[in-house]
Amino acid sequence: MHIHILGVCGTFMGSLAQLVRAQGHRVTGSDQNVYPPMSDQLSAAGIELIQGYDPAQLEPAPDLVVIGNALSRGNPAVEHVLDQGMPYTSGAQLLAEVVLPGRWVLAVAGTHGKTTTASMLAWILEDAGLDPGYLIGGVPGNFGVSARLGGTPFFVVEADEYDTAFFDKRSKFVHYRPRTVVLNNLEFDHADIFPDLAAIQTQFHHLLRTVPSLGRVILPHGEAALEETLARGCWSEVERFGEQADPGYRLERPDGSRFTVMEKGTGIAVVDWSLTGRHNVNNGMAALLAARHVGVTLEDGAAALGRFQGVKRRMELRGEVDGVRVYDDFAHHPTAIATTLDGLRRRVGDEQVLAVIEPRSNTMRLGRHREALAASARDADQVIWYQPPGLEWSLDAVIAESPVPARVETDLDALVASVAAQPGPLNVVVMSNGGFGGVHEKLLAALRQRLPQGSGSHDG
Repeated sequence: MHIHILGVCGTFMGSLAQLVRAQGHRVTGSDQNVYPPMSDQLSAAGIELIQGYDPAQLEPAPDLVVIGNALSRGNPAVEHVLDQGMPYTSGAQLLAEVVLPGRWVLAVAGTHGKTTTASMLAWILEDAGLDPGYLIGGVPGNFGVSARLGGTPFFVVEADEYDTAFFDKRSKFVHYRPRTVVLNNLEFDHADIFPDLAAIQTQFHHLLRTVPSLGRVILPHGEAALEETLARGCWSEVERFGEQADPGYRLERPDGSRFTVMEKGTGIAVVDWSLTGRHNVNNGMAALLAARHVGVTLEDGAAALGRFQGVKRRMELRGEVDGVRVYDDFAHHPTAIATTLDGLRRRVGDEQVLAVIEPRSNTMRLGRHREALAASARDADQVIWYQPPGLEWSLDAVIAESPVPARVETDLDALVASVAAQPGPLNVVVMSNGGFGGVHEKLLAALRQRLPQGSGSHDG
């Protein structure tokens, strides 16, 4: 079958393209911006790429057109598909109908931690010899690619609540029909498509309706928004975990880099790993319990987490020069910013922490989280808020309310110069859900320039 994908260079659609290509289908695709690294991955997989949305790319007509959720009416290729009566579907529906039939789907949903938890879960299954398939909205360090078919029925999917397509406004995850579901947490997000938290809870309720009675729903203890959602109806086994719950955990180090998995008051296994933060301990517990649902013991899962290599753009150390460490993190929500900085603070103690934050997400651009932004960076010693083009509200109020020294920067080069002028030891955490103009490499380059001739540096 010839499948043509409109919007193929997004993380989800590009990963999906590689999966269906691996099944033997002929896959072509187009996007407004065809560029590395996704374009390189797709070309290496034998997927022909086309720049732009000229309707000529759809002649001769493919057997099926897959339309990404970033495309809408008015797009010339979309209009051609509709005018010619071509068969079309969404990415989520294609995944459900072509890749997932006959699979034991393990879905990881929630406002925060989906990518990390799904990566942990896929790695635990892999380490146990279960050869899972997966589709994750990031690149797990243990695998190096964002998706693969796998060789067994087990399939891990990062289950996103964002809408499916212009013609299907349900959340993507309602298509997946999982047997094991992790619900990490639930807060208001995606203000461009959801009016309030209740609307998101409705979509999570629809997800729960698809889980079989012999399936399992795993969630942290005491999450009010999730409990409200479960109260609307849940027909599956439910397993809750938490520091004060059973199963649960005991922190052996304040930064969460070592913890004991507890059950019925007894320590079952110890996780000693490179990650930090109580949020990652919760992510790890969720992954352990999801893996146990398919037969991996807590002991084996804990040992696997000790070998977990993290995920690109999740507190990824991009380099260290002259005592300055530069981290890259995907945080783009006040809670994610706060938990990321809390984990780092617990690890580095009194060392200086500088947060560089770009409020870039659609929800941020709409100003829906502005009241919570100032406090979210309280664990940093100083904050630079970058005002990107298109942010139509002022960050002045965030600066005024900041509990730590803070300022706004609108020029990327000036931002890099000011950070590079600061002495080490210093931990710089760059937080954005976009590329942020390559600021990480620019900063590392500027730091190298201040080194004496012949000195070295470490790149992550």
